[in-house]
Amino acid sequence: MARKKMILDLDTGIDDALAIAYAVADPTVDLIGIIGSYGNVYVEDGVQNSLKILELLGATDVPVYQGLAHSSESDHFDRMPISAEIHGQNGIGEIDLPAPKRQPETGDAIDFFIKAVEKYQQDLILVPTGPLTNLDEAIKRAPNLVNQIGNITLMGGAVTVPGNVTNVAEANINQDATAADHVFRQAPLTQVGLDVTLRTLLTRKETQQWRELGTKAGQAFADMVDYYIKAYEVTSPDLHGCALHDPFAVGVAIDPSFVETIALNMYVTTDEKYYGRTTGDPARLAEPNPNVKVAVNADVDRYLASFMEHLTGLFAQK
Repeated sequence: MARKKMILDLDTGIDDALAIAYAVADPTVDLIGIIGSYGNVYVEDGVQNSLKILELLGATDVPVYQGLAHSSESDHFDRMPISAEIHGQNGIGEIDLPAPKRQPETGDAIDFFIKAVEKYQQDLILVPTGPLTNLDEAIKRAPNLVNQIGNITLMGGAVTVPGNVTNVAEANINQDATAADHVFRQAPLTQVGLDVTLRTLLTRKETQQWRELGTKAGQAFADMVDYYIKAYEVTSPDLHGCALHDPFAVGVAIDPSFVETIALNMYVTTDEKYYGRTTGDPARLAEPNPNVKVAVNADVDRYLASFMEHLTGLFAQK
């Protein structure tokens, strides 16, 4: 059976770097491209981080495109101070990786994605783990892609738990609620939100396993994730580890059985009071065949075993 093709849409901070590693390591998918976004870092920095991580992992054949630099609601992007606290000023836990030997692609990121949908159709998986600005723009340019693409699995939102930016809003959705609302109303997608990602916790026990590999990748990722864990100890001490937000979305995109879902017609609120809330759309509750699957439960132990198998095996070679 032909392997599925995957594109990641990332604002490459620490958990995005883990998502890249999971996609590179998985034997059932071909990572055919990365589209950069803003969020954890400025888009230019995220693109450079993606190139550095790919080089560290020996995946220098994966093209990296620079996507849109700010939300559909504004003409600029200001990085939140909390992002620097959690991911480090450089976005990857202050680890020092060499400057990448290659440059990002010169073509238009949105056109790259649209052409990939046209080429691979049902065999294409898109995993957005940052704002949904790039995907929203692609749908505006090519509305039919929502009927062509095989799988959109995003990391974002919160339905059964509070948000992590406000009481109702998760960070990725909060960056551009207008774009997210357009996507949630139109595209078939699986939402992997805080409801499940906060259950997938990594500790220093696991990062020590990577450190003991004695490889560049093992050392770098151990240092990176230990930085992330330390930040979590300050911001979320009750969790006792760091959440694998973005790599869990990649895992679910490949193996949907990692989660249990409920089907809903969703929308995203854009009013000031409840900005960025992902919730059921009261105007479409009775409509059949809801377009969104919301992950509400997770097979955490099986996923964590898969995560460690994927990444430890990859790091051992690099």
